[in-house]
Amino acid sequence: MGLQLPDGRSDQLHGGATLKASILSVDVAGKKVLVREDFNVPMANGAITDTTRIMGAIPTLRDLMHRGARTIVMSHLGRPTGADPALSLRPIARELSTHLWGEVPFASECVGPMAESAVGRLQPGKVLLLENVRFHPEEENNDPEFARQLASHGEIYCNDAFAVSHRAHASVVGVANYLPAYAGPLMLAELEALHAVIDIPKRPLFAVIGGAKVSTKINLFNNLIKKVDALLIGGAMANTFLRAQGFPTGRSLVEEESVEAANEIWKIFGNRLVLPVDLVCAQQVQPGQELRLFPANAVEPGWIALDIGPQSVALFAERLRGAGTIVWNGPMGVFEIPEFGPGTRGVGEAIASSGAYTLVGGGDTAAAIDALGLTGRFSWVSTGGGATLEYLEGRELPGVAILKEA
Repeated sequence: MGLQLPDGRSDQLHGGATLKASILSVDVAGKKVLVREDFNVPMANGAITDTTRIMGAIPTLRDLMHRGARTIVMSHLGRPTGADPALSLRPIARELSTHLWGEVPFASECVGPMAESAVGRLQPGKVLLLENVRFHPEEENNDPEFARQLASHGEIYCNDAFAVSHRAHASVVGVANYLPAYAGPLMLAELEALHAVIDIPKRPLFAVIGGAKVSTKINLFNNLIKKVDALLIGGAMANTFLRAQGFPTGRSLVEEESVEAANEIWKIFGNRLVLPVDLVCAQQVQPGQELRLFPANAVEPGWIALDIGPQSVALFAERLRGAGTIVWNGPMGVFEIPEFGPGTRGVGEAIASSGAYTLVGGGDTAAAIDALGLTGRFSWVSTGGGATLEYLEGRELPGVAILKEA
């Protein structure tokens, strides 16, 4: 899989690692390929309510089928404590069957005689789905024997599940101790997009960070300090930065224990740190409330900041003009309530129309752009969740580190 990066820059991932070897470069005809996918999809009453993650894996599985592999797929769903019928992957097998030109058989165990028998019957060009690996506590413990049993199903291992690659679990890391381990196309696409924005960005590089808590983003800020040309902060976490500068914040959410950290970040970034200048406020976090617009440095008692205001959107859009690369993580307000969605939409519009290489990361942000009708307007929307955040923090992901180098 060719690396599509701006300006023909080098293919070095952070930490000095090269890009990972691709399963696309391996002869898989007739071989048993054990694939880790992320089918941790939302479910309601036994039905899948969002197939995004399944559809993301379809090109990888179709490629393996086309090339004559016998493809055995592993995944988890939810956080079961032991076998839980409500978290079975059986509905996933039915959904896969509708996209892969015929029935995808389902093994109601992921290890043991039943799974071994299903693997033994699998023909070249076909796909088998194993039951939820987290039905076994050995999965999350990265138990070597459990990993060996999983690995015994395959001759080659392919990790196509970037979203779980920050977890040192048996189906992610353990199996790679027993089989030659390659990256799948979906994995490589995530790595290449993150690599493009963090390791070799086209300048200037801007980060737009939102969400509720400063404390969950301290490591991210510490890594971005060394990399970004400007940091724009919205969402409830902006309140903590405003409090750190001595401004009244009304009843807005403030992380009192993070005020000192916000103050340190503000001092280090200096004029590279951009905060909202006006805030949309209400007295309750619910629809149908009276709204008031306050200057960001003067929120009155009893009022809660729930979105950035129009002047802030204009300021952010102006600051983003001429960007080479933009990373966006976290919404600008409580976008789930329509009255508090305009800030996220306005900033999203500015990012989408900036002409920069744009990466959207974080589940809440991906949900926001979908809800606000901005889907399809960014260079890359990461589905990696916690793995994306850890990469942006500069941390090594065990499920990536163990794969073969290119």
